[in-house]
Amino acid sequence: MKKYLGLIIIFTFLLGRCFYLNTLKKDDYVKKLEAKTINYVSGSSAPRGRILDRNGKVLVDNTGKKTVFYTKLKNVTVDDEIKIAQKLASIISIEVNDKALKKYWLITHNNGDDLITREEYELYKKRKLSSKELKSLKEERVKEEDLNNLSDLEKKSATIYDLMNKGYSYEKKLILKGLTDLEYSQLIDENIKGITTELTWERIYNYQDTLKDIFGTIGYIPEEKKDEYLKKGYNLDDIVGLSYLESEYEDYLKGKKDLYKVNSDNTLTLIEEGKRGNDLILAIDIDVQLKLEEILKENILLAKKRSNTDFFTESYSIVGNPQTGEILALSGQKLIDEKNEVFKSVNTNLISTSYTVGSVVKMATLSTGYKYGIIDIGTSVTDSCIKLYQVPIKCSYKNLGRVNDLTAISRSSNYYQFNIAIGLTQQKYKYNMVLNTSEEDFNKFRNMYQEYGLGALTGIDLPNEVVGIKGSLTSSDLLLNLSIGQYDTYTPVELFQYVSTIANSGKRQKPQLLREVKNEEEIIWQNNFPIINEVSLDGKYLDRLKEAMHLATTNGTARGYIESSYNPAGKTGTSETFIDSNGDGIMDTKTTSIAFVGFAPYDDPLYSIVVLAPNIYVSKEYNYSKVYITRYISKSIMNFLFEKV
Repeated sequence: MKKYLGLIIIFTFLLGRCFYLNTLKKDDYVKKLEAKTINYVSGSSAPRGRILDRNGKVLVDNTGKKTVFYTKLKNVTVDDEIKIAQKLASIISIEVNDKALKKYWLITHNNGDDLITREEYELYKKRKLSSKELKSLKEERVKEEDLNNLSDLEKKSATIYDLMNKGYSYEKKLILKGLTDLEYSQLIDENIKGITTELTWERIYNYQDTLKDIFGTIGYIPEEKKDEYLKKGYNLDDIVGLSYLESEYEDYLKGKKDLYKVNSDNTLTLIEEGKRGNDLILAIDIDVQLKLEEILKENILLAKKRSNTDFFTESYSIVGNPQTGEILALSGQKLIDEKNEVFKSVNTNLISTSYTVGSVVKMATLSTGYKYGIIDIGTSVTDSCIKLYQVPIKCSYKNLGRVNDLTAISRSSNYYQFNIAIGLTQQKYKYNMVLNTSEEDFNKFRNMYQEYGLGALTGIDLPNEVVGIKGSLTSSDLLLNLSIGQYDTYTPVELFQYVSTIANSGKRQKPQLLREVKNEEEIIWQNNFPIINEVSLDGKYLDRLKEAMHLATTNGTARGYIESSYNPAGKTGTSETFIDSNGDGIMDTKTTSIAFVGFAPYDDPLYSIVVLAPNIYVSKEYNYSKVYITRYISKSIMNFLFEKV
């Protein structure tokens, strides 16, 4: 009896549980099951965030392209698809793809079965002829005359049908982008099975090619980044930033696509509208940018009219705010057709190509001397030449007489810097001496230089930045060269960080293109102007460097590079380089490059500037005319900036 009672209790529980699940909770479980089985798909694209300048002028925007897609529906037949293609062909204009014609002809002519002999079919049935070989025979036997007899409508239908059947059957197929308003409205009215019309989005550049290489490109996800993007929830056919700002700020710029529910008959229902990505507000002032490009081009053309400028083709400049590191404008312009005055923007060279820059590094050399007690404020020497054992004599560009730390910068004494280099080895100069140098002596210079940003990544918010070339050899001659900017190479953006660090009293900040990110009017990210490091010098020495640069622009080698009324500070640089003039791999021609770094006002800087002109003239002992392109560029753009304030 107890046994039966136990069974009755168990069955009663099971029956109750079934009633609970099948009756009381049925609706809940059906909803959960539906939620798991409903398919969702995204729209083809979403508008990316815009890119604006600091004053709200739109630099990069989106344009919607009216686009038609095809999605294969359930139980659709080949005949159905042919009719869809023909209907589309009667509405839209599309370029004919000749490769699609044979396939279409065969499908619409009994699949080409009439082109195969009975013997060939027998071979096919016996598997002595593959389906691929059979198809090939059919295609070979379609005559050119047959294809020529196709009407224009049939040829367009063939092209559309081919597009409808590319890729996987479940994928949404792009048929045509850039429909006219009439085509778009007709397609909506016709409501053709499987056909959807959408706006897809492309970038437009409101200032043509200006900064286009810095903005970067967009496109499909590269193969090597497939896994990375899939983990982030992207689809493989999504459009992403591929380079520079578009890539650097992809997470902000990407838009949110329309979300559709896939119905049981494979039709789509929009359940969530997409949204444009966030806007980037740059530090760039587009008015300054356009002016800088204009000034560079004008002065490159003027320079080319001078003698011995055979290998001069390009110039670079960056202007910005030294207090924050913000870049107001940056430009590299390369002359590619002098006769027709055609230029190419080479802005990316500002971060990816390095140059020998000469005496502009001398403030960093002076800093090394201060740091290691080799010189102090007011230390003076009589300018002369240096002659080391088995090293050619080295001098300043002329005998400068008595110089101290200020005039060594303002008048550009090489001898003063050479003595700092010799002091690093804990020796004193003697004529024809053997200078025993070590890697540690080079590192003392380089470590000090790096505190200013020379020979170090600046942290600019662009990918592919390089450091420049650090010389691998150590010798007495090379140590002296390093002290005057004639050994290691530096990028223009490193020079910008360097001069801005001096202007900013030793605070080294990242050069920044991005100022803030906005979601409509809400600021979701703002630059806080991060400081990378502070130069390890007492403030009095940093003030001394600024004073020396001020002297250089008012009564020294940099006089006239910035109007004196703006209370400027700056330093010129001249360097010797060798180039391969005929492409044979041999560096056979000696050229001279020039540079300028500066800021103003020197006691409370608003702007800092870098100008570089590589290979400005061929170096000869006779018959060359010096070209002051860096002075003209610097003066013009600084005038524009201060007049704009």
